Amino acid sequence: MTSPRHVALFAFEGVQVLDITGPASVFAAANDAAGSRHYVVHVVSAKGGLLQSNCAVAIATRAMKEVRPGSIDTLLIAGGEGEALRALADDAPVRRWIERTAAGARRYGSICTGAFVLAHFGLLEGKRVATHWASCGLLAQLYPGFDVDANALYVEDGRLWTSAGVTTGIDMSLAIVERDLGPAVAATIAKRLVLYVRRPGFQSQFSPVLAAQSKAGAPFAELIEWMGENLTQSLDVPRLAERSAMSDRTFHRQFTSSVGDTPARFVEKLRLDRARQLIGTSATLKEIAGKVGFASAATLSQAFERHFGMTPALFREVHAARSEQG
Repeated sequence: MTSPRHVALFAFEGVQVLDITGPASVFAAANDAAGSRHYVVHVVSAKGGLLQSNCAVAIATRAMKEVRPGSIDTLLIAGGEGEALRALADDAPVRRWIERTAAGARRYGSICTGAFVLAHFGLLEGKRVATHWASCGLLAQLYPGFDVDANALYVEDGRLWTSAGVTTGIDMSLAIVERDLGPAVAATIAKRLVLYVRRPGFQSQFSPVLAAQSKAGAPFAELIEWMGENLTQSLDVPRLAERSAMSDRTFHRQFTSSVGDTPARFVEKLRLDRARQLIGTSATLKEIAGKVGFASAATLSQAFERHFGMTPALFREVHAARSEQG
């Protein structure tokens, strides 16, 4: 039996609680699913003891001096609000511990705004990085030495793993477990934690549905949600106008003005976004086309290449290769 791998989740006063509990739950579930103690999780802080999170939950932590940097396989810095992050980044002993641990770890990274701490310590230079969508601009402005990917749910760049906001730490942790223990274990964890879908890192932080709903508001927000749930139905202007109690011309004009896309273009975006998710599964292109409302695999392929600049087959090959790296 191999020795367990030690995972350090670094916390601080005001930490985002799900940035700690989400990954911790995934690694604990991995032990159950694998039938062995593959991971030992340490919630670490500067001085140890109980820390108040960003909500009503207090978190028990170990002092970093009790955790030898060289023993850590995976180090992840949790996120939080600006003032708490600045205090952590300005703590010289914390910096030394994190730098030493990251240098010796098989992988290191951050969840949500924890990326600011790694950036302040110079641990992101030359890398591609994810963080919460609302902080992407500020991170890029303050630290121009690396590429901030505003769309990705999480990014793996060599030993560095970074995730976007809050629940994406769960997606990233599942990807880490899959890398270590295989897809069967990761799938078992997802089922056990009742996760609706395992999201790949290249999936955007915002689906077209959410982006359009935030832009359009009334009277189209409910219609947009319905469209996303009924991709296999006919979603032409007469059908959508009827659901909106408008004439065809009025609907087309108001929808285009509110959403920023014509109805036809927006429907295609919805179908392609769902197709992109399904391409990460074992489904054939014909099956995917049927599930998202394209008439045939050929029609899907043409639209996919026009929108994403590559064929579905190449997209599947590229991202399968990325998931096998490391």
